[in-house]
Amino acid sequence: MKSKASISRILKTLDKLYPFDGVCFLNYEKPWQLLFATILSAQCTDERVNQVTAKLFVDYPSLEAFAAANISDLEKAVHPTGFFRAKARHLQTSALKLLNDHAGEVPSEIESLTALSGVGRKTANVVRGHIFKIPSIVVDTHVKRVSNRLGLANHSDPEKIEFQLMEILPRKYWIQYNQQVITHGRQVCASRSPRCDECELQKDCAERNKKS
Repeated sequence: MKSKASISRILKTLDKLYPFDGVCFLNYEKPWQLLFATILSAQCTDERVNQVTAKLFVDYPSLEAFAAANISDLEKAVHPTGFFRAKARHLQTSALKLLNDHAGEVPSEIESLTALSGVGRKTANVVRGHIFKIPSIVVDTHVKRVSNRLGLANHSDPEKIEFQLMEILPRKYWIQYNQQVITHGRQVCASRSPRCDECELQKDCAERNKKS
């Protein structure tokens, strides 16, 4: 794994390239809206989710509205995000559980969050980081790809990558690392045709050094 000096350089470079502003890529006003938007973001872009939730959260303005929704209508509403039948079911089931077990409040404990329908560690950590400001590492496709390429992780399983990053990254960087690496993955370190010659992390990129 990376040396402390290399990790420090990577974090300082990310801070320089992508100053952390704490803004979430998904639009929301209430904690449960972020939870539901993140459920919808599975295998879907944040941009598409934001387009869908702009109308969805008007048509269904409360957990009670989701709980009472006609499932066919809800499926149509979330159809553009893909896997619409499963996602509609997840939203309705989670709304019911939040109302029945948590008095309509989104819990902060990861065990309670992952007990909700359609919520894994990634979704739970998005909520914990943005709503409760609890240091959490979110491993999406960008974080997985970039972390492995940099040599900060060496696994294909998101949960194992999460724990690898938690072990080597200072806790105070966990939330901003998520946002910075997602941005870097979108703008520079793409899955196909990464812009390696323009990347300011070249020196500490394990993937590039392996090829050279």
